Amino acid sequence: MDQFESLVERQIREAQERGEFDNLPGAGKPLPGLDGTDDPDWWVKGLIRREGLDMADALPPVVALRREAAGFPESLLDLRTEASVREVLDDYNRRVRMDRLRPAVGPFPPMLARTVDVDDLVGQWLELRAARAAARLRPEAKAGTDAGTEARAEAGTSAGQSADGRTTRTRSAWGRWLVRLRRH
Repeated sequence: MDQFESLVERQIREAQERGEFDNLPGAGKPLPGLDGTDDPDWWVKGLIRREGLDMADALPPVVALRREAAGFPESLLDLRTEASVREVLDDYNRRVRMDRLRPAVGPFPPMLARTVDVDDLVGQWLELRAARAAARLRPEAKAGTDAGTEARAEAGTSAGQSADGRTTRTRSAWGRWLVRLRRH
């Protein structure tokens, strides 16, 4: 024993002699986070993982806009009215135009997000809503009734049979007229 042993060192030595450090969880295993990679951002990645942060807010605006557009029209299914869908899509197009006004920095051309065709996406939204409504009505439908009739009427579509027997959806004359009317 060293006569100059500090109080802390003596307490650690005595605990080892009593066996208090035996069978600790993780004994003999490598320390977490020391996997041998030389990642300069290890601490940032650890913080993100530890805090459960959503990194979607840290994306450049144009990438966030592109990601948002990739989710259309499925991300719009919770909206109830066509007017609200049009409002969201018009707001998206406005934000894309505003992003295009920012100055280009660096030697490369700026990355751009595309505007969306509002009428086309509204049509897709109507079809998805009709399919969703038909799926909800299917288990509740009585035998011999067409479960999707109300949903197709809401969307302005009707079902028919093609020559090869597949079901096709065509927009009724009324639905086509409404689409043309909305465009003008």
